[in-house]
Amino acid sequence: MLYGIAAAVAALLLTAALTALLRSLSLRLGPADGRGFPARRARPRVPGRGRPVPLLGGAAVAGATALVGWAGDWTGAAPLGPETGRLLAVALAVALLGLAADLLPVPPVVCVAGVAVAAALTVPYDVLGLPAGILAVVWIVLVVQAFRSLDHADGVMGTVGVITAFALGGCAAAELMDGLAALLSVLAAALTGFLMHGWPPARSAPGRCGSLFAGFLLASAIVRVHAERPAGSGLGAAFALTAVAGADVVLVLVSRWRAGCPLPRPAPDHLVHRLRRAGLTRQGALVVTGLAAFAAAFVGLGIDLGWLGAGAAWWPVGAVAAVAVVGAVRPVARPHRDRSRAIPAPGGPVPRPSARPGRPRPEAPDMVKVR
Repeated sequence: MLYGIAAAVAALLLTAALTALLRSLSLRLGPADGRGFPARRARPRVPGRGRPVPLLGGAAVAGATALVGWAGDWTGAAPLGPETGRLLAVALAVALLGLAADLLPVPPVVCVAGVAVAAALTVPYDVLGLPAGILAVVWIVLVVQAFRSLDHADGVMGTVGVITAFALGGCAAAELMDGLAALLSVLAAALTGFLMHGWPPARSAPGRCGSLFAGFLLASAIVRVHAERPAGSGLGAAFALTAVAGADVVLVLVSRWRAGCPLPRPAPDHLVHRLRRAGLTRQGALVVTGLAAFAAAFVGLGIDLGWLGAGAAWWPVGAVAAVAVVGAVRPVARPHRDRSRAIPAPGGPVPRPSARPGRPRPEAPDMVKVR
């Protein structure tokens, strides 16, 4: 108990300090996201976002989690065990892959393949069997990409990750997986320390490094915790613990399919974007998302602890289905192309202006970050 408190405090303070240090280095060296920072590897500009937000916050989360977790294992205060230690090592390799994608033009398919290989190395085939193990690998890849997609606005991935890690730590403790429960509590504390810099308006972003690390560690831990449980309760709890990330992905896929937009192209169609259009502030949209994650995580924890039956998972399923209906009914609008600035071809017709002379074009509302 005493070590758990000390480890959580150490992870929180260490992550906050490392995030501040890496932010200073990032502003000097260049890696930043698409908010107008003139970095060498900066992403495309997003209208209305001129603040530099470095992408190296995820490295602080991964580094602090690994340092505190291995310190507890080395001192014997909280042994991780061979399986949890191997899981942490593989998660760090995934974090390094994400860091390379933040700093270099790594194709997305390489990140997906790397996560799939890492998942194949951590799935307990001896408990699940080969067919269920392959399905677990596919599920881990999907959950990791869902957490990667959550990094579309300030603090969303960190908030959902903190709540999921706390709830999953309780599930692991109930299954007597003390090493995994300690690691998840350290991850939750590290993400909390990062939110000291990532709360909107954010001064640092997790990037692919942080989102892939947190998503992989949480998804793999969910598989380990529920590997020996009955299929009904195990699948229900696993779905509830990842319901918010899954709902955001379903909303994006359905809305872009209905609007005829390419899936990889960024668009303001995530949950937070729609909450912002409903009139909420950035902080208010994040609070609503956190409350939804808390409700879904509570359902998953209640199923694992026996407080709720497996049928309680139908509540998150119904919420995700409702989100999908919203995406189908109100898809995202296609981006408007201003033809008034088009350069006519030699001898061709002059394009008509898209607005009347003397009437200013309305400005687009200040939205959250679009990936």
